Amino acid sequence: MVEAGRSPNIEILTLAEVEALSGRPGNFKARVKIRPRYIDPDKCTACGQCMQYCPREAVDEYNERLDFTRAARIDFPQAVPTAYYIDEERCLHLNHETCMICTNVCGPKAIDFSQKPEVRELEVGAVVLTPGFGEVPEAALEKYGYGIYPDVMTSLEIERLMCVSGPSGGEILRPSDLSHPRKIAFLQCVGSRDVSCGRPFCSSVCCMYAMKEASMLKEHAPEAEITLFFMDVRTQGKGFDAAFERAVEKYGLRTVYARVPKVEEVSGRLGLTYVTEDGEVHRELFDLVVLSVGLSAPAGAEELAQRFGIELNPFGFARTSVADPLTAKPGIYVAGAFQGPKDIPESVMQASGAAAKVSELLAEARGKDQVAKEFPPEDQDLLSLPPRVGVFVCHCGVNIAGVVDVERVKEYAAQLPGVVYADTTVYSCAQDSLERLKEIIREHKLNRLVIAACSPRTHEPLFQETLREAGLNLALVEMANIRDQCAWVHADDPEAATRKAMDQVRMAVAKARRLRPLELQKVEVTPGALVVGGGAAGMAAALSIAEQGYEVYLVEREPELGGNLRRVKFLAEGEDPQKILKDLIRRVEKHPRIRVYTSASVENISGYVGNFTSTVRTQAGSEVINHGVVVVATGGREHRPSGYLYGESPKVVTQLEFEEKLSRGKRSLGKVKRVVMIQCAGSRGEELPHCSKLCCQQAVKNALRFKDLHPDGEVIVLYRDMRTYGFYEELYREARKRGVVFLRYTPERRPRVEKKGRGVVVRTYDALLKEEMEIPADLVVLSVGIEADKENPVAQILKTPLTPEGFILEAHVKLKPVEVAVDGVYVCGLAHGPKPLAEILAQARAAAAKAVVPLAKGFVEVPPIVSSVDQKKCIGCGICAALCPYSAIEMVKVDKRRKAQVISAACKGCGVCGSHCPVFAISLGGFTDEAILEQIRAFGLEEAQETEKEAEKEAA
Repeated sequence: MVEAGRSPNIEILTLAEVEALSGRPGNFKARVKIRPRYIDPDKCTACGQCMQYCPREAVDEYNERLDFTRAARIDFPQAVPTAYYIDEERCLHLNHETCMICTNVCGPKAIDFSQKPEVRELEVGAVVLTPGFGEVPEAALEKYGYGIYPDVMTSLEIERLMCVSGPSGGEILRPSDLSHPRKIAFLQCVGSRDVSCGRPFCSSVCCMYAMKEASMLKEHAPEAEITLFFMDVRTQGKGFDAAFERAVEKYGLRTVYARVPKVEEVSGRLGLTYVTEDGEVHRELFDLVVLSVGLSAPAGAEELAQRFGIELNPFGFARTSVADPLTAKPGIYVAGAFQGPKDIPESVMQASGAAAKVSELLAEARGKDQVAKEFPPEDQDLLSLPPRVGVFVCHCGVNIAGVVDVERVKEYAAQLPGVVYADTTVYSCAQDSLERLKEIIREHKLNRLVIAACSPRTHEPLFQETLREAGLNLALVEMANIRDQCAWVHADDPEAATRKAMDQVRMAVAKARRLRPLELQKVEVTPGALVVGGGAAGMAAALSIAEQGYEVYLVEREPELGGNLRRVKFLAEGEDPQKILKDLIRRVEKHPRIRVYTSASVENISGYVGNFTSTVRTQAGSEVINHGVVVVATGGREHRPSGYLYGESPKVVTQLEFEEKLSRGKRSLGKVKRVVMIQCAGSRGEELPHCSKLCCQQAVKNALRFKDLHPDGEVIVLYRDMRTYGFYEELYREARKRGVVFLRYTPERRPRVEKKGRGVVVRTYDALLKEEMEIPADLVVLSVGIEADKENPVAQILKTPLTPEGFILEAHVKLKPVEVAVDGVYVCGLAHGPKPLAEILAQARAAAAKAVVPLAKGFVEVPPIVSSVDQKKCIGCGICAALCPYSAIEMVKVDKRRKAQVISAACKGCGVCGSHCPVFAISLGGFTDEAILEQIRAFGLEEAQETEKEAEKEAA
């Protein structure tokens, strides 16, 4: 969001609404109405005086303690623009009262009540709809006592309560008496999976955010006992199961499978009565109840749909197809929760995918109205001064300040050698903080910065860009990660965390004094892409890149395109997967910018972002390809479990094999009358540790197809958690209505498949009957997971990191969900992790969008933190070239002598070469020997000074 606010090619219109849209794709006209802010964002300094003195409405005791929202406000500290505005509905003056207190207390005189609504006509080529999600109906909350009992809160309210900028400053307090709650209950599926309130679908995100909030509550209040009540634990995302299990183990969270029907007040506490799956009735008292509310369609969705001429599904979300999950109608695209409930990583991927659709549509106009961002020249006078260090210690909300004493760290930093300015910030990465940072640099003539905040992996580029905007070299900033390495890991010991933060700041300052300006290099880009993998993801990515105007080389190891999609006969959404596949293949094979290699393999990939060279081996021989980027879509494969009599009995098949039988009609099933499906066969801790995300919907889909062919047939599904998330919940409900039986099992008592006579039986423990059942089965269908290829030669060649399960690891799960650690390489589809077809196709376009960025720019900027060789010292031993994991060092002849030379664009700054050079001829930008040694000396400085003081005391 901050980056969007800093881009010269993005104009942000807040308090704005599109009133009308006309025209056609590529040439739309939008009429936009902009409501007045009544506070000029250019004058506003975000001091908060207007909000502080703004009178609050008369509210009841409950809201008096929780609702601190005034008419003059800023929605959150990192808002863009970082300026206050006045809410027309709450402002007394705008509602014909006499109050104008805010105008008297505003120092910069930014408040202007004479502002009027503005109407603008915009000419645009495409529209992306991202209105987000809405609130659940009040009826869904009232039955749990919300609004009746003050200690029943929603998950959004508890999130606000934990925030350092919230009403209690991050302290966990019961609204009723402001005491600390000892027992806290989370009730899941409030406003979700509930037909009574018109929300039968699953909201997809609630189980994970409840786990996150419960973990944060334990950080705030370690003594609290937290219980989470689930219908099913739906942590189906990549790595989510592992995260959930870690949280349960680390924080001692208690999970209960039960749906609590209501909440009652009992002697000042909250009573919950519930029935567990063993039929036992329980009654417990809690101090605080948190309702995990679901995601609804955004308010005004119907009006929005009429205005833009798009269709909605029965629940008010935008209707799209599996084949094109991002298009509502030609030229109008959707992303995020408006397309359906989803989490942040998937929303970010869809946003990138929608950007790819826009880029495809507007490819011919690319660069027409583009504004290049320019930076001022570096201030040589400032750089020529001795090191003048500024230290900024970030609160990061409660993330840091909730544990580390940031004021104490700031005061300590101010006394360090070379430090001429030290201060704290609430959010260092907020737009107003960055603008203030530039002002302070100029005001105090700072030429080195230390940011004590969070991870440089995610935020260092933001601060480097700010330095460039202030006229400093981007290499003159050092970050101390006091969030991850102090506050998070020492949350139970604030004093130790604070002392460690002081140590880190001292070391960072010592290094900052040794930092030197580094040159940012530009490398030209070869305008082409290599896509490895010809399944659905690879073909969709190739088509998108080609439609955006660039050459694509598509390599598939099998004789024909299609991958795993060739085996899928039906989709849960009702669309024909084979029709989607045929259309993809037809378009790929006919596209003039796509060259297809089948029965081919990638033997080698060398080079770096913008300039890769690959060798592709086909049946006709080898071919060398030059390209600027790589998209990895190498897929996955169906897991084959070692147990369950699979491979031993013809009566045991996988879901894909069962689907093949179903596609051939009733005759292929023979005398099959009873089908027993076993979910998570070999998955979730058995042979595969992960959830494969699509097995549950696949089972329900095939169960319904079987019931279509055999209405009197029996289907019994044995499951741990039915993860029919999102709109797939409707299939689950339909299956139950049609007589499909669902029985839960526990991981400690997994079902067993045994031979009995000529047939097979399934043995499983029934918690309600409290005994083991024997179920004769005509056919046992195993819902097996998706596993990564045991050997992924492309990943090995590119040296892309892998997850423990063998899938390609993204650079950042939320900020960079389709990028990998190797610049210029992107991932999509099953190679990234298991997911259904609609998500695969959306992610493929997201990868294409990111891959096209360097191709469209025509150049890439190489980060200056790379190695350099002093060729006068170099003896040409070649150790560095042999050890470099990125092939970024080459041996060249200089004056007839063998010398090492760094390929800057390929270097990742790992430092392996420098640490092994026998003559110290290699140094790493930003990590010179002098800077590292200075840090080491600073690390021991405090201890040495304390020892010296103790010796002086003893001598005295």
